[in-house]
Amino acid sequence: MSGDPAISHFTERAGDPHTDVVLRVTWIGLAINTVLFAFKLFAGIIGRSQVVVADAIHSLSDSSTDVAIVIGVRYWSQPPDENHPHGHRRIETVITAFIALALGAVGVGLIYNGLVTLHERHEEPPGWIAFIAAVISIVTKEILYRWTISVGRRIRSQAMIANAWHHRSDAFSSIPAALAVAGAAIHPSWSFLDHVGAVVVSLFILQAAWKLGWPALQQLIDSGASRVDCEQIRAIALATENVIAVHAIRTRHIGSGLQVDLHVLVDGAMTVREGHNISREVKRRLLEMGPDIADVVVHLEPYEESQKDRR
Repeated sequence: MSGDPAISHFTERAGDPHTDVVLRVTWIGLAINTVLFAFKLFAGIIGRSQVVVADAIHSLSDSSTDVAIVIGVRYWSQPPDENHPHGHRRIETVITAFIALALGAVGVGLIYNGLVTLHERHEEPPGWIAFIAAVISIVTKEILYRWTISVGRRIRSQAMIANAWHHRSDAFSSIPAALAVAGAAIHPSWSFLDHVGAVVVSLFILQAAWKLGWPALQQLIDSGASRVDCEQIRAIALATENVIAVHAIRTRHIGSGLQVDLHVLVDGAMTVREGHNISREVKRRLLEMGPDIADVVVHLEPYEESQKDRR
């Protein structure tokens, strides 16, 4: 009875206006990751450092997620169509889950390699070129993280925020790498630090994978909004003029936004046009004031009939 079909809010948009921004930031990140991978791999091999080689592989995994976003944004930014009336934002959630899976796989592999080689000793201590590569990686990836996450938050892109944390995990992982190389270079008898550092790097990677993957999985299985968000939705709708009560609130995630449907109780003596105007006002207020809401469907009910049904 709201007069606004579920797809109305989406069909007003021709597509995602931030596609060019996502592509520009991601392409720059891809170029930087590729250069860092090549430099750290070279420095790790020449400098005889397992932990820096592991860190280089982490940078390569960053490149793979950059590629996933470059490809994926062209699909999730498409406007709604007949087969996808709610748009294509779930593709962004799938890309986020892929990033988390890639991180997790890299982390597990590096932990295994670090543990099985823990007893090995270097014939020569790691070279300082490996330390320099790790330091350069820390500075570069922290700058890239800050830029990417600021843009991701501004345009509310779940995948960009996930990729930003991938950049930061690379920066964090380079810290123990630099410390391990420096320790082993200063004290050759401490060469085991190189292997321990590789394991520590991997733990950072696994933590980042969990923080990204779990929310994405929850969204893919249609988990609803938090209790706090639902109470905010109820309060906004209830504060709308002529709304007597609100119930049956249901939510689900569509990419980084929420789809909401709810029942609004009004005076049963109102005309259809008056009820229509109330439902439009509830929808407008929720879209403008709600917790990152992408679409709203309002169902009107006469308050008197609802009370009879309850009795």
